[in-house]
Amino acid sequence: MAISDSRFAPLPNRQAAAERITTPPISFAADAWRRFKANPAALAGLVILVLIALAAFVGPYFTEYSYSDQIRGMNNKPPSAEHWFGTDPLGRDMLVRIFIGGRISLAVAVFAGLLQLVVGVAYGAVAGLRGGRVDNFMMRIVDILDTIPLTIYVILLAVLLKPGLTSIFIAIGVVYWTGMARLVRASVLALKEQEFMLAARALGASRSRLVFRHLVPNAMAPIIVELTFSVPRAIFTESFLSFIGLGVSAPMASWGVLASDGFAVMRSYLWELAIPAAAIVMTTIAFNFVGDGLRDALDPKLRR
Repeated sequence: MAISDSRFAPLPNRQAAAERITTPPISFAADAWRRFKANPAALAGLVILVLIALAAFVGPYFTEYSYSDQIRGMNNKPPSAEHWFGTDPLGRDMLVRIFIGGRISLAVAVFAGLLQLVVGVAYGAVAGLRGGRVDNFMMRIVDILDTIPLTIYVILLAVLLKPGLTSIFIAIGVVYWTGMARLVRASVLALKEQEFMLAARALGASRSRLVFRHLVPNAMAPIIVELTFSVPRAIFTESFLSFIGLGVSAPMASWGVLASDGFAVMRSYLWELAIPAAAIVMTTIAFNFVGDGLRDALDPKLRR
């Protein structure tokens, strides 16, 4: 029995539909932000940091007292509607002093972060890219700086200058970038032999372009994560040095100074220690939450 052509029909062309991209493309930054927002702890940490920064830099303008005003007859008063965080042994409002202390602690954090980004990243990238004797010489300098504790630097500077925020800044500036330099050097050593670096060299890219256009952007994920974990260490370091008397001087207040003052009277007035200690702990935990979230969000193995 013959089969006529009328019984056949051509199939529809589904090739265009099969090749169509059904979902819009998403960049690495947008995907990292999406994964960061999906982490409740990291998002909460970011909100807490924003609120602390706003309170530190805007809060003092909405209080009727300054950090040095001594209110007569208001010594060691507990928290109340008039003084939300109470007063200290000299009758100064604890709320505004917490705000001013937050400014100092956040200033130390910003300085430490910028120092790591500028000095630590550049130093580690150059050492890793050059390699050989240059790398060995540069890393031996880092080893020498790391052998001396930060407290010793602060004590020496306090003898030469005087205890204060300047001494802390100089001490942090001497040694605080070394950890970032080691991390960036290790990342550069792993990246510099890959194909895209060989292609960049073949095209005649300069050494500075290799570092800042190719190596540093590809190592940005571990850099950001290390930054978010090291910044709270700087805040804690400043608080500890101020607690032992090597930080800012009276009447200026940092959270470490407030905790030291509260420690002396904690048996009778516990809130004077608990409030600055809670501010230090809350800021440190918030930075750690953000660091955990960034570590997961920037991990290329978790990208969908």
